[in-house]
Amino acid sequence: MKKFTSLLIVAILGGVISLGTYKLFEPKQEDNNTSTLLTTANTNPDTSRVFRLPTSPVNHNNTALANLDIDFTKAANETVHAVVHVKNVSIGRAPRTISEYMMGMRAGKRLQGAGSGVIITPNGYIVTNNHVIKGANEIEVTLNNNLTYKAKLIGSDPQADIALIKIEAEELDYLPFGDSDQVKIGEWALAVGNPFNLTSTVTAGIISAKGRDLNDSDTQMQSFIQTDAAINPGNSGGALVNTRGELIGINTAISSQTGSYIGYGFAVPSNNAKKIVEDLLEYGDVQQAIIGITGGTINPEIAENKNISITQGVYIDSVSDGAEAAGLQHGDLITAIDNINVRKISDLTAYIRTKRPNDIVKIKYIRQGNVKQTDVKLTKYETYTLDFANIEVTNANKTYLAEFKADYGVRISKTLSRDFQIPKDQYIITAINNYKINSVTDVKNILEQTPEHKRITLTFQNRKGYQESYTFRH
Repeated sequence: MKKFTSLLIVAILGGVISLGTYKLFEPKQEDNNTSTLLTTANTNPDTSRVFRLPTSPVNHNNTALANLDIDFTKAANETVHAVVHVKNVSIGRAPRTISEYMMGMRAGKRLQGAGSGVIITPNGYIVTNNHVIKGANEIEVTLNNNLTYKAKLIGSDPQADIALIKIEAEELDYLPFGDSDQVKIGEWALAVGNPFNLTSTVTAGIISAKGRDLNDSDTQMQSFIQTDAAINPGNSGGALVNTRGELIGINTAISSQTGSYIGYGFAVPSNNAKKIVEDLLEYGDVQQAIIGITGGTINPEIAENKNISITQGVYIDSVSDGAEAAGLQHGDLITAIDNINVRKISDLTAYIRTKRPNDIVKIKYIRQGNVKQTDVKLTKYETYTLDFANIEVTNANKTYLAEFKADYGVRISKTLSRDFQIPKDQYIITAINNYKINSVTDVKNILEQTPEHKRITLTFQNRKGYQESYTFRH
């Protein structure tokens, strides 16, 4: 995917999901003196599920809309009443010293930030961006009719930047979810939100691109819908809708050199947001699935070096979990998932994020010039946070452990503090209090059985096989 290295992506608008894939191969980027900064402004469905969010009842044939006389008024009128203003309020601490008091510090409410939200059910469930409500002591929601409610946080997915909040109200206007997989480039779209703390504002544009990955991290790949509908600070968490008034995205970030709209906006696809919300309602957390591969997007240089005849798709470097059980191998080229073309790795990860563990997906791939198909059962991506060490761990496959000359241990997926930095790709954890660990479940069981305030020893192992231990207070 072509990187937006010529743009400065700025202004939070209102914020490690590993899907078993890693961007090992990237297209060459053109040299540019302008730096880039990103600022965040079922194939086999389970029929026993309890929570189903409202969706459009009509199966539309979405074609690119070229008629410049198309009427946006119906979609706009339906949308503005379902988009709300979200205020993030924290409680300021009382002054601790005479000088702080003399400088005007007072205890009380302090507005931390504001953004937008979308009502998705008539009884007050609202989806917004996680960065809009992050750190809030109170969340206030103002409807388009100026009525204000206190909201409670139901749950969130920080990696996808999606949060679910709830107000106590009934018979509200709401937006049905559309199918973001069916969105077409060139199709008209409306962005609705509260830019600059204004009441609901509607702007129009087209879908400029799909599957945009704006993150250079190997483990935090995103897949955004790109639009040229004007999005400005305060639009975060607002609605991106099609001309039928269906929710196709949650506005999240803009790309500009000033922090205000001059170019493109980006939205989390509605299918991803809908899956997250349903998980939060049914399970209380997000059910993250992985396919079980490492690899990356094929580019012409890689294709030439590896003597590959195609230049689009995902090259598999290693396999584990469901992918290994399904017969996928190193060197295979994934070209489609459930009959959806895979041009780059963000296409693959975006689709998997709409699935849950134990779902089965159909993978089309090429091996030594032959087109093949296989069914892959997705597995659960498990993580566990070691708060005392400020790190997060996840399961490690045999291939990854072999890089550390180990046959057991867990992988460090994230470092949560600058005070204690363990390079996540340079060490694994092989033992806790001298007990060998093979999985996240082992980590969880050992720590839950350890009394509070007791010291805990973590054993780290580097890529040369050497071990060193650190002791923490639980």
